[in-house]
Amino acid sequence: MTKLERLQQVAREAGLEWVMVSEAINVRWLTGFTGSFGYAIVRAEPKEGHNGFFVTDSRYTIQAKQQIQDLETLWFASPVRLEGFLADLFAEHKIGRIGFESTVSFATHQAWKAKFSVSELVPLGSKVTDLRMIKSEEEIQKIHEACKLTDACFDRLTQLIQPGMTEFDLQLELEFFIRRHRAELAFEPIVVSGANSARPHGKATDKPLESGDFLTLDFGAKVDGYCADLTRTVVVGASTDRHEEIYNQVLKAQLASIDAIKPGAHGKDIDALAREVLNQKDLARFFGHGLGHGLGVYVHDPGSLSTASTTVLEPMMVFTVEPGVYIDGFGGVRIEDDIVVRPEGPQILNTSPKELLVLP
Repeated sequence: MTKLERLQQVAREAGLEWVMVSEAINVRWLTGFTGSFGYAIVRAEPKEGHNGFFVTDSRYTIQAKQQIQDLETLWFASPVRLEGFLADLFAEHKIGRIGFESTVSFATHQAWKAKFSVSELVPLGSKVTDLRMIKSEEEIQKIHEACKLTDACFDRLTQLIQPGMTEFDLQLELEFFIRRHRAELAFEPIVVSGANSARPHGKATDKPLESGDFLTLDFGAKVDGYCADLTRTVVVGASTDRHEEIYNQVLKAQLASIDAIKPGAHGKDIDALAREVLNQKDLARFFGHGLGHGLGVYVHDPGSLSTASTTVLEPMMVFTVEPGVYIDGFGGVRIEDDIVVRPEGPQILNTSPKELLVLP
């Protein structure tokens, strides 16, 4: 089924006549529209081949006509306001029960209730967002292309890393490489070294790289709307036995976790496996975040591998697997790859080396 057909099935199962998608990332996933404002108003049951409407404002009239394929494109301009335009549209087409997403604010919901003539506004919780968990082969290929560019970027960075270079300058090189290849950044990169690398989401500073530093690089390209998310940790200058012990145990935990990625596995069990491996060296106590998350049009797509996860893995889901150890005053290690759940076993989308690199 297409994305639109899957959404229509969800609407029918909820007993709805229509569903309204307003969350920007879900609109992008459903329609391919890349503008900052648009609503998809979708019929649960297509009528004479008509699936519904795509509503935007005058800024995106031309763009919407080019990008929207399966919905009738409508637009409005000042002084017309969105709520009034939708109210007229719903009244004209006698729209009754219509579903909406959980991300709609209370204030917006109250405004809709006051303005719309629909019989009922039905909250759908996360049902629309959860559709993004199962990818098509086309979506997986786009994620793979993002991973290829991200791997190429890491390869370039390994040629630049040396003592004296600052974290900030290395981040600039990273960002330039991805943008030079006509891609976007999937998220703000993390470039942290030495004691700073003990901060899982630390920010690059003017700190120079020093011999004996762990250096963690967490970044990803976004290609054609789909994200990659790669983390590699290297040692600058020279490593010690302690560097190698920590790094190799994190790698062991990551490899064991990837091997456990299969249909029917529970996200919380895979997370527990990573902690069990880390605990062999008394390192699990330094691992405070979840093992992984879904990946797609958003870098943190729905689905998780964590202690609180309720996710049961299905074919065509894509997850990051990223165990880490963070020791205050010493530094941290994280190793992350992007994995497709396949019936025959996990498909690793990254090719960047994972053995401990000492650079330069």
